[in-house]
Formats: sequence, C-alpha cells, structure tokens
Amino acid sequence: MTIRYDGQIAIVTGSGNGLGRSHALALAARGAKVVVNDLGGNVNGVGGSSDAAMETVAMIEAAGGEAIANGANVAKMDEVEAMVAQAVAKWGRVDILVNNAGILRDKSFAKMGMDDFQLVVDVHLMGSANCSKAVWELMREQGYGRIVMTTSSSGMYGNFGQANYGAAKMAVVGLMNTLCIEGEKYNIKVNCLSPTAGTRMLEGLVTDEQSDIMTVEAVTAGLLTICDEAAPNRSILCAGAGGYARTHIYETDGIYLPPDQQTPENVRGQIDAIENPEGQQMLVGGFQQTNKFVAKAAAYLTDK
Repeated sequence: MTIRYDGQIAIVTGSGNGLGRSHALALAARGAKVVVNDLGGNVNGVGGSSDAAMETVAMIEAAGGEAIANGANVAKMDEVEAMVAQAVAKWGRVDILVNNAGILRDKSFAKMGMDDFQLVVDVHLMGSANCSKAVWELMREQGYGRIVMTTSSSGMYGNFGQANYGAAKMAVVGLMNTLCIEGEKYNIKVNCLSPTAGTRMLEGLVTDEQSDIMTVEAVTAGLLTICDEAAPNRSILCAGAGGYARTHIYETDGIYLPPDQQTPENVRGQIDAIENPEGQQMLVGGFQQTNKFVAKAAAYLTDK
C-alpha cells in the first residue's frame, strides 16, 4: 500500500528549514497541497523573514506540487487564525496539521530567566494549542482531521539545560492525550512525533558523522505514517537515524491500604509492591486510574 495525500490540505508549521521543510516536501510529493508556515527567525526565535518559507514553496512548485507561504507566529492566536483562513480561502479545507515549529533557549535551570522559560512554552505548547484550536472546529465539521504534535526525548526523559523545552515537549503529550479522546468521534486523530535529526537545533551537540546518518528524511518517513487516512490515534512515534520506536506510558497495578494503614510509612514500606510491573497497564483516560483505585477499595470492603 502506498501512502498518499491526494486532494488533502496540510499545514506544516516551522517548515522553512530542517524537519519542517522535509515534512512539507514529502507531503507535497505524495499529493498534498501545503501551507508552508515559518516565522523565519533563528533557532533562538530571534528575527523574522519570509525567505525560508518561500524557498520551501519554490522547491515544492519545482517538483510539480502546490504550496503557499505563511509567516504566522504560532504563539499569536490572531496570526494563526489568519493562516487557517488563508488555507480555507485558497483550498476550502484543512485535513492535516503538523505542529513542528519550535525554538531553543537552553540554560541550566539555575541560570535560566523565566522570560526564556515562558517564550519556549509559548512557542511549543501554546503554538501547538493555538494551531490545533484554529483547525479544530473545521475538522469536526468535515468529519476528518489529522494532527501531529512534536514531542521530544528531552520532555519524556529529561535533558540537562532544557527545563523549558522539556516541560513544553511533555506538555504536548498531555494535549494529545485529551484531544485524541475528544476528536475520535469526528474522525480526528491526534498523535505525537518524537524526532532526532541533524538539524540546526543540534549543531554543536552531535558529530558530523552522527549528523550525516540522522537525516531529516528518516524522521519524515515516520511522520507520514501518523497523519494519513489510516493513521493510528494517541501514539508517540520516535524516529531518528533510521530507527523507529513507540513510547508508552504505563501505570503499575499498585496496592490498596485500608484507612487505618494509610500512612507515609506504610506507603514507603510497600514501595516494592507499588513498583511491581506485573499487571501494569496503558491507561487511556484519567478516570481509569480513579476506577482502578476505587475497585481495589471496594474489593477490600467486600472481603471484610
């Protein structure tokens, strides 16, 4: 089966360079019409130019595809709404949103100013929320939509000097977890991509040899599998250097302590049983945890 996007409209944020450009080119090559969004700033979010977005559009058009450039700042809702309106005015719908735009303001937490923390959260988390909100009602009315959040191993596992970036990148996983529930009956599927590639965001952090195998195209091959018609829902796909994996969040089965034993000492004393992976599950809604704990309490009372 060949994955195609004929007749579909895609918005790819931050697609003037790097991963976003690769995503936009691949979607267009497989039939999609693409809104190439890029503010045109540097990796720290400074500056602005339409040159990078226009270059991506030119590459798509040279290959026989169709695209338009847009310079919206994803952290500004009015600009995002105007971007979506531009796509609808041009092509009538939006089928795919790839939330890829991002910046870095790396420093240890001790040295990090909270303005740098806020800005990174604004671009990664609020940018993803703004763009998703701007297409949400349209996708509900269409009865179709595919949204991709871009998370990171720095968010899921941590990375020195990236408290702001890591917090924002884990937050988009939480955003996905709820949107995939709310969108499911409207055929809106929401997934996360966790990429690693030799882009300008990793300059100086990996060797030239590593960068050569960490191609953006390898990541895009994964991206294309989570935003097509047969896409999964609520998946975290990790991709880099030709490697592909899935991240899952598991919860152990845990224990029950009756009221007269609910002390911190008893919780600490049962920590091995609490951490026992036997019977652990992937939960797909917050109330599943509540129901599990209530069921344990009810079982204890029934046995008394």
